[in-house]
Amino acid sequence: MDGTNLVNPIILSIQTAAIALALAFPCGVLLAKTMAGKRFRGKTALETLFLLPVVLPPTVVGFLLIILFGKHSPVGSMIEWVFGNSIMFTPWAAALASTVVAFPLMYQSAKAGFESINPEIEEAARMDGAGTWRTFLHITLPLSSTALVTGAILSFARALGEFGATLMFAGNIPGKTQTAPIAIYMAMESGRTDEAWFLVAVIILISFIMLYLSSLLKSK
Repeated sequence: MDGTNLVNPIILSIQTAAIALALAFPCGVLLAKTMAGKRFRGKTALETLFLLPVVLPPTVVGFLLIILFGKHSPVGSMIEWVFGNSIMFTPWAAALASTVVAFPLMYQSAKAGFESINPEIEEAARMDGAGTWRTFLHITLPLSSTALVTGAILSFARALGEFGATLMFAGNIPGKTQTAPIAIYMAMESGRTDEAWFLVAVIILISFIMLYLSSLLKSK
C-alpha cells in the first residue's frame, strides 16, 4: 500500500465520522429534549432501545442494519427504487453504521445537559412571551452547550473508530468503504505491520485530541 492509499482510509474515516455526527447530533438533541424531564409508561424501555447500540456487539448491529436496509428488506427495496442503487457497500452504508453507534453518546450527553437546566428559567422565558422554539434556541441550547459539544466530540470519536458494523454493512472496498479501522485489520492480516502502525498512530492521535477536548470542557 503506497502513501496515497494509506491516507485514503483516514480521510474516509474522518468524512464518515463527520456525516455520522451531522446525522446523530440533531436526532440526539431533539429526542433528548423530548425525553428530558418527561415521565410516561415505557420511557425506560424506549431509552434502553436508544442506548442499545452501545452494548451490542458491532456484528449484531451490522446484522440488524442488513436486515433493515438490505436489498430484500422493504426499506432497502424502497431506497433502491428511489435512488437506483442499494445503500449496502456504499460510503453511505459506512456513515449509517457509524451514526447508529454514535447516536447513544450524543443522546446521553444532550439529555444530561437539558436535565441540568433549572426548569424555572425556561418557564420564565415562556412567561415573558418567548415561544417554545425561541426558548429552546436562546435559553436551552446556550445553557446546555457544554454538554452538547462534549456529546458531539465523543460521538465523532466513536464514529471514527467503528469497525464491525461497518465491515458487515459497508464491506471492505478500498477507496470507497475501507475506513481506517478496517484498513488496520487488513494490514495486520496481510502482515503489513508498518502500515498498521501508521494508521493506528493517526487514529490514536485524533482520538486523544477528541477526548482531551472533552475533558477540558467538562472541567470548566
